[in-house]
Amino acid sequence: MSEGHLLLVDDEAQLVRALTPALTAAGYDVATAGTGAEALTRLAREPSDVVLLDLGLPDMDGKEVISRIREWSEIPILVLSARDLEEEKIAALDLGADDFVNKPFGVGELLARIRAAQRGRERRLLGSASFKAGDLEVNFASRRTFIQGEEIRLTPREYDLVRTLARNPGRVITHKQIIASVWGSTATVDAQFVRVLVAQVRQKLEEEPSAPKIILTEPGVGYRLAADD
Repeated sequence: MSEGHLLLVDDEAQLVRALTPALTAAGYDVATAGTGAEALTRLAREPSDVVLLDLGLPDMDGKEVISRIREWSEIPILVLSARDLEEEKIAALDLGADDFVNKPFGVGELLARIRAAQRGRERRLLGSASFKAGDLEVNFASRRTFIQGEEIRLTPREYDLVRTLARNPGRVITHKQIIASVWGSTATVDAQFVRVLVAQVRQKLEEEPSAPKIILTEPGVGYRLAADD
């Protein structure tokens, strides 16, 4: 059974040759593109279920490809990046990428990230009134949060943080995106306020706040909600 159609966008021939059989063996129908223009043309002609995108393409910056795709599609986009600058990762995520995987990476990690991105998209499309993963349950309709069936009392801002992450399970949400969702798009709030808010929520949700298993940190970038594999 096919896991779906996957478009691998990278001009590094060695990586494409190594990844294609591994992704095929995992059940994906793999198409490839070596430039941003080719990727956009392929997606318009042959819709895919997920895109793996290198940022350093020969004809355009990968961030431009993300921006162009997001004009018409919510397809999961995972960035494959050798760029270590946090600013590059944050910019890609703010433009609509779902996740990033630093090169070099293991195939197992990549497949897990792909599955998480696909599940997150399915949940967003379903528009469910609630979210459940592991011990955590969030009821969006009643704005109530539960751990192992026990209601956890959250402040409005704490709940808004949890809701934002639960609406995007497995997806990296940047500090900027969290600020816009919790404080408002015009708020001038420092990222330190986000860190304090996350710490408060972890105290209420996590069994061991110092070793969180529900709200995970992407250092310097933002946070993701752990999604069941």
